[in-house]
Amino acid sequence: MMQNFPNSEMIESCSVGVNVVLSDNWIAKTIKKMLVEGIETWAPRLIIKRAVVDFPSPNIAKELHVGHLRTCIIGDAIARLLEFSNVEVLRRNHVGDWGTQFGMLLELIFEENPNWDVEGQLALNDLAALYKKANARFKEDSDFKERAQKSVVRLQGGEVKYVKAWEKIREISRGAFNELFSRLGVQSEEMGESFYGKYIPEVLEALSDQVKDDDGTRVIFSEHLLGKGGKPLCLIVVKSDGGYSYDTTDLAALWYRVNQEKADWIIYVTDVGQKGHFQMVFEAAERAGWLPGNDPCCPKAFHVGFGLVQAEDGKRLRTRDSEVPRLVDLLDEAKNCSKGKILELIKEKKSSDQLSEDS
Repeated sequence: MMQNFPNSEMIESCSVGVNVVLSDNWIAKTIKKMLVEGIETWAPRLIIKRAVVDFPSPNIAKELHVGHLRTCIIGDAIARLLEFSNVEVLRRNHVGDWGTQFGMLLELIFEENPNWDVEGQLALNDLAALYKKANARFKEDSDFKERAQKSVVRLQGGEVKYVKAWEKIREISRGAFNELFSRLGVQSEEMGESFYGKYIPEVLEALSDQVKDDDGTRVIFSEHLLGKGGKPLCLIVVKSDGGYSYDTTDLAALWYRVNQEKADWIIYVTDVGQKGHFQMVFEAAERAGWLPGNDPCCPKAFHVGFGLVQAEDGKRLRTRDSEVPRLVDLLDEAKNCSKGKILELIKEKKSSDQLSEDS
């Protein structure tokens, strides 16, 4: 086993499993160096200069739930590690603010209140409730579904009425999100799906040799991933009604990060359920020449996946279909539990004399 590892003072021994025991001498020497010369001397020297870390990237008009905690913490940890290693990190919050959910939501709002004015009237939890109602209508009412799909095209086409309402919805969501991110100590610059809309025509032109017609829908087929019946899976880049999907904006975002932001690494932090999606995005980008594929040179794109947070029935948590634990409630409960334990210690006189109920 040891002969398969490069020679290093760092490793004391290893065994099948793989269990690696760090050398006590190396640990002591490293700690001494950090104490004497500063912790920055321990930072690894990476060959990359600039990285994009895509997180936490929630959907607008929905509340953050317990499942979003992982992408917040994992994404922030990756960003901090890279920053510690002297890499310029572009923290990108790729919020979902341009898709079908807005067609449903806007159409329901305009239907129930034609003179609707969001500002000062709705909070994020109100929008979340409206979204659930709109999603149910979308599934059950074919006329509403058709109108919602047309609303997306109108929004993406810049129709003033839809853009104005969409902007106010984003303001409400942004305020609630930023308050939670502040509590978690997580920083990320919002550059949502809509930001890349103006680049989509150029990106689709660059991908034109890959785009195929599939019953009126414009798609990019995967060369490696197969679905039911052995048919290749695909990215939908232009829907049959002329609208764009999150597949389209993810391709545009990757193009922008490689060609405009000049990132050496692009890292996406999401649950493992999106693994196949990003495999197809990276595959299309490699065929277009944006990414080098198996070549070790940069730029490189990575998907960092984590396990799904599931409901009691074993299904994935979905805000649009059911009640899920809100992240704000989880943080409040954790804070209250911690405070309760501290107060218990104070009363039992097991804590520092400097602590009091007020502190």
